[in-house]
Amino acid sequence: MTDNQVAQGILYIGADDKDLDLFEGQYAIPEGISYNSYVILDEKIAIMDTIDARKTNEWLDNLQTALNGRQPDYLVVSHMEPDHSANIRRIMEMYPDVTVVCTALAQKLIVRFFGETPASNQMLAVTDGDTLSLGEHTLQFFTAPMVHWPEVMMTYEQKEQILFSADAFGKFGALSYDDPEGWACEARRYYFNIVGKYGAQVQAVLKKLSGLSISKICPLHGPILDDNLGYYLQTYNTWSSYEPEDAGIFIAYCSLHGNTEEAALKLASILKSDSDVKVATADLRRDDLHEAVEDAFRYDRVVLAAPTYDGGVMPVMEDFIAHLRAKNYQNRHVGIIENGSWAPVAGKVMREAMESLKNITIVEPIVTVESTVKPATVEALKELATALLNISH
Repeated sequence: MTDNQVAQGILYIGADDKDLDLFEGQYAIPEGISYNSYVILDEKIAIMDTIDARKTNEWLDNLQTALNGRQPDYLVVSHMEPDHSANIRRIMEMYPDVTVVCTALAQKLIVRFFGETPASNQMLAVTDGDTLSLGEHTLQFFTAPMVHWPEVMMTYEQKEQILFSADAFGKFGALSYDDPEGWACEARRYYFNIVGKYGAQVQAVLKKLSGLSISKICPLHGPILDDNLGYYLQTYNTWSSYEPEDAGIFIAYCSLHGNTEEAALKLASILKSDSDVKVATADLRRDDLHEAVEDAFRYDRVVLAAPTYDGGVMPVMEDFIAHLRAKNYQNRHVGIIENGSWAPVAGKVMREAMESLKNITIVEPIVTVESTVKPATVEALKELATALLNISH
């Protein structure tokens, strides 16, 4: 096979974007992102999604090279987010006889994005189980609502047993970047920050797909997955069930003058000296917020450490908790360290916020730092460490 050949008659025509600094205007992507698109060459030809406008010219060159003078018959639209749909109108104008295959809701979004209603003979709405024959290749469609937009669908190519999975199983990082940490690290950050709220919907799609024999997964971002597929499917099952991926303790802290930070790092030191448990920390003032969200979901125990501020909690901690709430954080044990000089209330605020989430158990005691870390503070931290380590798994 050639470098861009996914399988017999199926070619990769996407592009890397190594110049974009923020994905969706908020997620840092120092190693870039890939916009994946594919074409299936058969008696009929199907383009599997377009890509972001930033890489239109490269994508069109790849497409026309793959087509080698032939005309496409179908454009399959998995997802209407602009990083995948930006060139739908361009394709419809270039190839007036092409039929756009998508869900009924995606048809409505096409009108919203492009401001005009395509001709009825240019649109084909499909739903669960519908099939489309290209010749030797047959496409079968599965709706995937809220993974992570409501119009999303996945496509299963029956001959080669390839799942075109839309944004599911995607990851940050350009394809040209050889990630030393492997798939899971940036796939996890991608999943929990982008898809994480919709675990129930991911579970529903996994059940739909459970009867399929899958040889490859072709996502809209990140590498094609073609080995040990059970690992990727099981990992997605774990993530979407809101179950911890690893046993360990993640300490997320912020600090006004260094005293709360001292307490948080002292707790980490105590935990490491008393056990071989995995301990990870994040300074919410400086470390990437979305990596902190990722780690909060990764581990089974979390400690929040923050000072009182304006009668509440330091804003970066408030923002972190808001992100956890937005992503449906649940099923964890949470320890709390607060600080205050005259009226400490951060602990109460953090406790109430976390107890409003599903299946959150607060680990006692809540440790109060009275301005600075003192011998009594260290004893309280040791007590909290013991309680964290004694939680059964």
